[in-house]
Amino acid sequence: MLSWYKAQLAARPLLTQAVTTSILFGVGDVAAQQLVDRRGLSNHDLTRTGRMVLYGGAVFGPAATTWFRFLQKRVVVPGSTNKTILARVAADQGLFAPTFIGIFLGSMAVLEGTDVKEKLQKNYWEALSTNWMVWPFVQMVNFKVVPLDHRVLFVNVISIGWNCYLSWLNGH
Repeated sequence: MLSWYKAQLAARPLLTQAVTTSILFGVGDVAAQQLVDRRGLSNHDLTRTGRMVLYGGAVFGPAATTWFRFLQKRVVVPGSTNKTILARVAADQGLFAPTFIGIFLGSMAVLEGTDVKEKLQKNYWEALSTNWMVWPFVQMVNFKVVPLDHRVLFVNVISIGWNCYLSWLNGH
């Protein structure tokens, strides 16, 4: 399975990472509904899961893939691997995270037919501050150890729990 995934990454990196992200965003929402909210299969909100799948594949997967390539090429501190990693984490957490938490919440509001401003006012700061408790450490490991082509997959696997949290936060 891993060799097949690597072959797909080599042949179609953006599509492969978008599809992978889509699936894992869906898994995060199913976990939120079934394990956290304990809704049961008969009360599972398939539309909500669909929104997460759509956002993951159409927005986050392609954006994260492009972002990680940008960081790899453009955020480099000559002569210092550790400073480069810290600079990438700072860029990720100072630019990408605040932007994409807002895009996530705004997108969910639009797809739900609810008020974007209200959704952002209610959830943005809580999501961002929680993000800063988790993701800087994850991204340090990601940028230090994980090869570029596998960074989105690494983030997606860790994101099962994070997306569970975001889906829960968005739904409450």
